[in-house]
Amino acid sequence: MNYPVNLAQKPEVTPFFDEQTNTISYVVKDPDSASCAVIDSVMDIDYAAGRITYDHADRMIEHIRDNNLTLEWIIETHVHADHLSAAPYIQEKLGGKIGIGEKIMVVQETFGKVFNEGTEFQRDGSQFDALFKDGDTYRIGGLEAFAMFTPGHTPACMVHVIGDAAFVGDTLFMPDGGSARADFPGGDAGVLYDSIQKLLSLPDEMRLFMCHDYGPNGRDIAWETTIGEERANNIHVGAGATREQFIAMRTERDATLAMPRLIIPSLQVNMRAGELPTDKDGKPMLKVPLNGL
Repeated sequence: MNYPVNLAQKPEVTPFFDEQTNTISYVVKDPDSASCAVIDSVMDIDYAAGRITYDHADRMIEHIRDNNLTLEWIIETHVHADHLSAAPYIQEKLGGKIGIGEKIMVVQETFGKVFNEGTEFQRDGSQFDALFKDGDTYRIGGLEAFAMFTPGHTPACMVHVIGDAAFVGDTLFMPDGGSARADFPGGDAGVLYDSIQKLLSLPDEMRLFMCHDYGPNGRDIAWETTIGEERANNIHVGAGATREQFIAMRTERDATLAMPRLIIPSLQVNMRAGELPTDKDGKPMLKVPLNGL
């Protein structure tokens, strides 16, 4: 695939860190207009109390309104397993189209079974406004953007490249954080390695923006690096690590990891484009499948 890289375009990127889930969401603005996009928004949940709030999303909405921006896109890099998307809440307040990779249908089919969803749960991606294929392009004002298919962490992961900035989802972490796990249903360590190599074929000076950071070894939270830095220094794939070495490392490491704290609510909500599931009376309700994950 010959991706339409354009390093001459330099979007203005504003990060929003969510301390509860170690997620970084972004407002990405066209420097030459008021157009912007939101990447990987967060809806707050007190899981123990069964309470939804919108503090994180409201901060992004306030930023967009205070700067008189026009929201054109609400992008999900993948179906997150560790936080809930606020996409419909933001869309209701500001407009914009919600987009995700077309392989969302694979995720919906897999987890539709896990959560014993009925036939009323559509598994065709119709909850989203746009389903991206590898190489699909779109615009944010005058900014040129495209989607790269990067499966492995999940079957539907995509990196979104907007000018000289790439939003990598969970495909990569900061160089000292390595890479994301590949043991969720539909994940594959070898496929993830291949996706990372595809990502690292972009130009060295391409800015990379992480979806998560956990401050390894006690350093401050960080979210921006470059392709060149990752290629040279990433502890899992940098300095010429082979596919076999990566698969062995990832398999051994993943076997020691606990399930994300919010995986059960996150999957149910995010495979619906951020909408809350409901019971037969239309009341918001989550399921807890036992021994299903």
